[in-house]
Formats: sequence, structure tokens, C-alpha cells
Amino acid sequence: MHATDWTVIAAGLGAIAWVNWYFFVAGRRAPAAVATAMTTAAGSAASAQPAEVTIVVDGGYSPSTVRVKAGQPVRLVFDRRDTGSCSEEVVFPDFGVRRFLPTGQKTPIDITPPEPGRYEFMCGMSMLRGALVAER
Repeated sequence: MHATDWTVIAAGLGAIAWVNWYFFVAGRRAPAAVATAMTTAAGSAASAQPAEVTIVVDGGYSPSTVRVKAGQPVRLVFDRRDTGSCSEEVVFPDFGVRRFLPTGQKTPIDITPPEPGRYEFMCGMSMLRGALVAER
């Protein structure tokens, strides 16, 4: 083997190591949103609207983590901007929700997390992932 062969092999092994590190090991700081309930002009608790958070779907979910109050309804509005087949639906397994997301449209999903905890959501292929974190 020549030096060029060894260089190509080393570069290939380095690329494989980097890809595995990037997808499986690298820590990510996911942007998070905090949902707060809105009230109407009257401002009374009876007229409170569910908290609303818009999640942009474009190669992933942004924000990928949404923090809400347990037991209170939340409206997640998925704004799908990409055309990849992976992002064409969102699944909330803990709530039995599976919804188609048309490209270029906003799709609201109303959910009420019953108790504190982490409720994950994902694309139909489980490649894109996010979480609804319910707190006291």
C-alpha cells in the first residue's frame, strides 16, 4: 500500500467517526418555549384561552421542547415549511394523536397533559423528535 491509500483510509475512518459522534453522542441544546395562557380583554379566568405555541417544522422541530402547566390545555400550532416525507405527520403516542401536516400550512393540535411529565412527539418515522414537558 502507498501513502495515498493510507491517507484515504484514515480520512474515511475519520469521517465515519465524526458522523457517529454527531448523530449519537453530541449534546444538543434544544431551544425551548414556555406556553402561557392568554386571557381575553375581560381578563377573567373563565375567558382564558389555551396556551399557544407555534412549532416550525423545517428539518426538525423549532422549538423542540415546549414547557406547559400540567392539567391545562395547550394548543401546539405546527407550521410545516419543508417538503420532506419524514415531516408530513406528527405523532403524540401518549395522547393517541397522529396528524397529517400539509406543507405551507399551520396545523393546530390541542392537548391537555394530565400530570407533570415528559410527553414526546415525533414524525411518523421517529426521526424528528420533540417534547412537551408538563410542570406543576
